[in-house]
Amino acid sequence: MKLFAPWYERALRWSRHPKAPWFLGILSFFEAIFFPIPPEVMLAPMSLAQPKRALWFATISLAGSMLGCCIGYLIGLYAIDLAQPLLERLGYWQKFLEVKELAIEHGFWLLLIGGFTPIPFKILTLASGAVGMPLLPFFAGAFIGRGKRVYLVAGLIRWGGEKAERWLHRWVEPIGWAVLVLLVALVVALKFWH
Repeated sequence: MKLFAPWYERALRWSRHPKAPWFLGILSFFEAIFFPIPPEVMLAPMSLAQPKRALWFATISLAGSMLGCCIGYLIGLYAIDLAQPLLERLGYWQKFLEVKELAIEHGFWLLLIGGFTPIPFKILTLASGAVGMPLLPFFAGAFIGRGKRVYLVAGLIRWGGEKAERWLHRWVEPIGWAVLVLLVALVVALKFWH
């Protein structure tokens, strides 16, 4: 069963539509809650097509993500039991439980670097709500964590064009894993330091 490929193709088609900025905002909103395709699949081709508007597109994506974060947080806080069947169906439940444990100890820091880890952003927002993370650290961590990712994508494509998009597409996984290894090292170091 192909779950991601059809959505990926649809997101690429949306990126060429005249109302693409609206679609980007909506995609970013739903991705922060449950949608499996990251907004970069639209942000990258939109930024490539109109490099002068790349940072504006990143701003739209960040705004949509932040609105979605609010909903994800509230679902995690008040309705995680209702969301559990969907998370299980999407294969996210075990990852949610793991991230929830990390969020208890390192909530802000987890969100701060979460944009560069292979952990889906929706899991971070749901786990933050489920552990009742204070709102100020939650919003600050989500804003910076997601913001640096979308602005980096838009900035690289604006600066490097098609070549940068190919490079980013090729190396995003190794970069994400490297940041994850650094996160684990940081968590281990903090545990031993305290």
